[in-house]
Amino acid sequence: MSTRETGTAAIDFDAPPVDFARLHHDRVAKLRGAMQANGVDSLVLLGQSNVVYATGARAPAADSSLAAHRRMVAIVEAGDASPHLYTSFPDGVPGDLPVDHVHDGLLVETDAGAAELVVRWPRGRVALDEYTMPLLRALDGREVLDATAVTSAAKIVKTADEIALIRTAELLNEAAMRDVEPLVQPGVHATELSGRFLRRIFELGATANTVDPIFQLMPHSIDDGPYSATGDLVFPTVTRDVVLQRGDVVWVDTGINYHGYASDFGRTWIVGQEPTARQRDQFARWREVITRVSDVVRPGASAADLVRAAGEVYGRRPWPAHLYLGHGIGTDSAEMPLVGTDLGLDFDETLVLAAGMIVVLEPIAWEDGHGGFRAEEILAVTDDGCEPLTHYHYWPFETS
Repeated sequence: MSTRETGTAAIDFDAPPVDFARLHHDRVAKLRGAMQANGVDSLVLLGQSNVVYATGARAPAADSSLAAHRRMVAIVEAGDASPHLYTSFPDGVPGDLPVDHVHDGLLVETDAGAAELVVRWPRGRVALDEYTMPLLRALDGREVLDATAVTSAAKIVKTADEIALIRTAELLNEAAMRDVEPLVQPGVHATELSGRFLRRIFELGATANTVDPIFQLMPHSIDDGPYSATGDLVFPTVTRDVVLQRGDVVWVDTGINYHGYASDFGRTWIVGQEPTARQRDQFARWREVITRVSDVVRPGASAADLVRAAGEVYGRRPWPAHLYLGHGIGTDSAEMPLVGTDLGLDFDETLVLAAGMIVVLEPIAWEDGHGGFRAEEILAVTDDGCEPLTHYHYWPFETS
């Protein structure tokens, strides 16, 4: 059997140095640059990952319903050096945000809170990232721009500090998975894998868990799996309390947060036995896709170039229609660039890679009737190519 890296000892690593004051300054500067390019005078941000990006603020990770009801709000104005933050969670306010820019939270999920935000609404051309129904009523037809063009343009290219945080988040995620692997045995409940993973990430120093751990038992065919109205392969689904059986194929997908930045981990495990020859072939085809695509990831390449490289292996796109070849990662688990979506090659031709972008590749080698292989690899685009941020083995498959 292939060697596995396991163990429960605390990991010893030197986290890349991060200047958080510089990180916050650079992010606001990128937002302002994107505002100017899009003719926007002010941003009003309700999406929590966008608020984190603009201010560095934190909300409780252990009670997402509370955080969603008491949304943080950020307002970024072109002529103001610092964003304004409205929050119900003072413990999450970063120390470098001026005190006169920190305000009590606005309950924008209520009519009163939405009306109060409109009272404080900036003048000029304002872009908003998300509505709540009370806010939509309170704005009463006022012209509001879509903030997506601004936030996506600001977030798509990462600074060195951002890449360092993503790198550390992935390292912690992978270290926790090494602790989970020994449990992948017949007779173990799939939910035990989730429990071990969640405990371990916080022992290792993760800030939060951002993706409910997915340990999905995959069928051999679409017809054998959960019902799908579209007839597509059903993935991902929540981990169920099922007992692992010898020969089960488990698709893994996890993501944690480290100081506001996400990681993404994906692998395929087989319970209690070596992969069959067909399963090894699926893995080999998947890895060939990764190699072909990685070879063309560099500044100036388009997303369409990546899609065409992936298609060379199978003569078609090796991922289901409702998924994609790759996505970015940052303060969101999936953000721009989005590669190989159902928008098609015309969209992919318009998306050109640049140094500092992050691409998470996740093709799928699927043979209906024979199952398949799925895993994820994170690449950072460099000045002359790309650098892997994923450093995890492929047990139980060969890694040569």
